[in-house]
Amino acid sequence: MTYEEAVYYLEHASVFGIRPGLERIEALLKRLNNPQHQYKTIHVTGTNGKGSVTAMIASGLTEACICTGRYTSPHLENYTERISLNGQDISRDDFAEAVEVISLAVEAMVLEGIERPTEFEMITAAAFWYFARRKVEYAVIEVGLGGLLDSTNVITPVVSVITNVSLDHMKYCGNTIREIAVHKAGIIKEGVPVVTTADGEALQVIARTAYDTHSRLYALDRSFDVIGNAGQTASGGQMITVRETYGYSITAVLPLLGQHQRRNAAAAIMTLLLVARHEKRLTRTALQAGITHVKWPGRFQILKAGGMDVVIDGAHNPAGIDTFCRTYKEVFADRKRVFLFSVLADKDYTRMVQELFCEEDYVICAPAPTPRTADPEQMAAMLPCRADWADSLVQGLDKAFAAVTDRQVLCIVGSLYIQGEVRQYFRHRFAVAW
Repeated sequence: MTYEEAVYYLEHASVFGIRPGLERIEALLKRLNNPQHQYKTIHVTGTNGKGSVTAMIASGLTEACICTGRYTSPHLENYTERISLNGQDISRDDFAEAVEVISLAVEAMVLEGIERPTEFEMITAAAFWYFARRKVEYAVIEVGLGGLLDSTNVITPVVSVITNVSLDHMKYCGNTIREIAVHKAGIIKEGVPVVTTADGEALQVIARTAYDTHSRLYALDRSFDVIGNAGQTASGGQMITVRETYGYSITAVLPLLGQHQRRNAAAAIMTLLLVARHEKRLTRTALQAGITHVKWPGRFQILKAGGMDVVIDGAHNPAGIDTFCRTYKEVFADRKRVFLFSVLADKDYTRMVQELFCEEDYVICAPAPTPRTADPEQMAAMLPCRADWADSLVQGLDKAFAAVTDRQVLCIVGSLYIQGEVRQYFRHRFAVAW
């Protein structure tokens, strides 16, 4: 099987959609001799920030010379971004081999009358199999959706991490913070410590679940805290200090911007400190280097293109938009903005646009490259500012660059689904090296 054949096989499975539940993934992994039990894991969930936290934890472990796997989703350009080993994406050949192994197991299941796994379940199984084959010591696993019924929830980690809880994926996780928190807290396992940055009603649910499972809870602003500057350092990041209550503290340069990334880094550092209690290779130096060297593109990522300041951010729900707005204020203060905006139809975009746009903005709405996209013409008509729309993402980017001046900031915001095309556009037009 080639890489292209592997992608075709997976995307053919995507027509079956999202089907929460563990029966299919458990049956599939059993046929593979349960590779997910052959190494230690760290499990990360949350409404926003879970990818950043996963990347930071994996970076810290890698800097400690610990053989580390990382599994995240979605990808921006290539499926290979989802599975990495020691900070390097899986090769196309290895990805194809892993998918071929999974496909043989899947087709055998189907012949026995077992329901076909979903695309995400197959990729999850491929990641677990690949990590076992490469003999990783730790794998940091990001939840795909929710937690309780997510296909990654077949592991017993050494630490469970819950970043935050807000309204998103209500179709699958519930319509209230409490209901969604139950799904997030579903990754908590008996006796396994829990790190969280959640607060309010969500924290109550997580704390109750931790109590019921005899799991020690480490909550931000209770068991640990973080302080940091609001601006950028000379290196383009921010200096942060994370402190355990009555205990250890560590200071590091975080290359990701925003208050939310300070909180994410605090969760990652607290998690690594728990691992370090049993893993002596995870020294202060390694932990600091892991935070400083972390890379997680597309999340308030700033670059120069055509002499213009550009921000690319994958904010795709109301909480993410709120975070974008606060971070923009920290970094750019009151500089005027031109937007390229794209969102999926199943998101709460009415709240998103109310939070994001002001009367002085100029917005070009463009479609995301998926049937789930919201209609850009309808979107433009509902905005509280001057707005236009485009038939394609590339056309929208062309219009945005034609409109923006060097006194403004071009903000490319919305679904992560657009970022692959956005990155290709910048690579080809401006020779941006990602």
